[in-house]
Amino acid sequence: MKNFKLFSVVALFAMIAMVSCNSDGATSKADTSAVPAAATTSTTTTQPATPSEPAVPAGPTTTIKFDSNEFDYGNIQEGDVVEHVYKFTNTGTEPLIISNAKGSCGCTVPQWPKEPISPGAEGEIKVKFDSKGKGKVGGGNQSKRVTLTANTDPVNTYLTIKGVVEKPEEAAK
Repeated sequence: MKNFKLFSVVALFAMIAMVSCNSDGATSKADTSAVPAAATTSTTTTQPATPSEPAVPAGPTTTIKFDSNEFDYGNIQEGDVVEHVYKFTNTGTEPLIISNAKGSCGCTVPQWPKEPISPGAEGEIKVKFDSKGKGKVGGGNQSKRVTLTANTDPVNTYLTIKGVVEKPEEAAK
């Protein structure tokens, strides 16, 4: 938590510095030299994040390494629920902030750490796949993806959970 507060303070000062700089060399009509940078208004506008796009953490980036980005659960029966834990390490020098994790459909639900992960620390993302309505007689391949949004480059990392979902013939009638 202490690292996160420090990160927030540094990010705030960086934003204030960027807003207070006037790179085009023009002078404004009002003299704002005696006014603190945080009290001045900026002509820069930012677009709010749309609900379909998670907010990307601002500030320095870090790196993430998973033991494995893919899990094959093999053959299961329709209606079975599969859970898998993806283990990762923050291999960068900055705290890792995962701002969102989203499954490719409602049958795939991830749980991720909401607090920053310190450099060198490990974490886990638990993914639950519900095969209800996904089976086929003779087996149907299923592959679902979880998209993580974090302060990494690139901002999105993908995890895959896949396998074969079988449906008994009598259930198909």
